[in-house]
Amino acid sequence: MQYLAGMTPETLAETFGLKPFQGRQLFQWIHRRQVFDLDAMTNLPKALRASLAETGAPVGLRLLQRAVSERTGTSKELLALPDGETVESVLIRDGDRVTLCVSSQVGCALKCDFCATGLAGFRRNLDPGEIVEQALYLLAGEDLGDKTPNIVYMGMGEPFRNYDAVVASIRLLMHPEGLGIGARKITVSTAGDVKGIERFAGEDWQVRLSVSLHAANDELRSQLVPLNRRYGLDALRRAILDYQARTARQVTFEWTLLDGVNDSTRDVEELLRFMRGMRASVNLIPWNPVEGLPYAPAPRARCQAFRDQLTEHGVNATLRREKGQDIDAACGQLRRVAAEGLDASRVE
Repeated sequence: MQYLAGMTPETLAETFGLKPFQGRQLFQWIHRRQVFDLDAMTNLPKALRASLAETGAPVGLRLLQRAVSERTGTSKELLALPDGETVESVLIRDGDRVTLCVSSQVGCALKCDFCATGLAGFRRNLDPGEIVEQALYLLAGEDLGDKTPNIVYMGMGEPFRNYDAVVASIRLLMHPEGLGIGARKITVSTAGDVKGIERFAGEDWQVRLSVSLHAANDELRSQLVPLNRRYGLDALRRAILDYQARTARQVTFEWTLLDGVNDSTRDVEELLRFMRGMRASVNLIPWNPVEGLPYAPAPRARCQAFRDQLTEHGVNATLRREKGQDIDAACGQLRRVAAEGLDASRVE
C-alpha cells in the first residue's frame, strides 16, 4: 500500500498516468494546502478526480482524538492507521514558533525505562506517507504566513530503526512543491543507535541530529536506555565524534530530568566529561509523569541548577518549559489512554 502523501510529484504522475503538471498539482493540494478530499481539488478535471477515487489510493490517517492544553496551546493528536493501529503526533507553540513532533514507528522496541511508548511494545514501522501525514494533519487550519514549522522526529519509535522511511519522509517535507521546510529546521532524535548515526553522517543535507542521552555513565544509562547495553557510551561517543568530523555539525543531547535519578551535580560532571571535545548543546526536559512508572519529575529548582552548572562551564543548555503535562503529552500517553479506556475527558 502506497499513500498519496508518500509519493513525489513524479511518482504520482507515473503511478496514476497523470501529466507532469497534474502530478505537481495533486502533490501541492496534499502537501502545501493539506487537502485530502479529491472533490476539493478543483483545478484537476472532474473526470480525473473520479478516476483517482476509483483507484482507492489511500489517505493513510484518520483523526481519532485531539487533546489541547489550555495553558500552552500544545495540541496532541491520536491518529488511526488503515490497519487499526494508532500513532501520536504533537504540535508545540512557543510564541509565533511552531514545532511538530512526529512518530516514526507504531510503538517502540527500545523500552526506555521512563517512556510510555515502550509500555505497549513495538507493532510496526510507519510508511513515509504515514510519517508525513502526521505533519500535514497538525498543520491543517494553521496560518503560519510565510513561515515554516520546525519538525522533530521525537515521537513514538526509534527513527534509525526505520531509517529508509524516515529519510524518504524528510525529503518529502523538504520538497519545494510542498512545505519546502529547510533542512536545518528538521531534527532527528535517536536513543543512540550507532549504526544509524553512521549512516546519517553520509546524507547530503544539513538535517540536525539529536541524541537522547539521559545519563552519562554506563550503569545508569543501561537502566534508563536499554539500547546502551548494545551500544555503550564509548561506542556512542566515537560515533558522534566521527559524525562531527564528517559533517562539521553540532549535536544536541536530550536529558530528561528524573527526581533523584539523573539530576545531581555528579550527573552534570559526568555529562561534561562525555561532551569533552564535542560541538554540542543540551536540551533539558522536565519529565511528564506516566502512570505505572516509578519516577517523578525533578523539582524545578533542581532543573534550573542543573542547567546553570552546565552554562557555567560554557555549555549551551536550555531548560524546556513544560508544554503538555495537562494533556498527557509525553510520547505514548494519549495512545495508552485510548487503548486502556481510561478517563479521556480532556480529549476532543
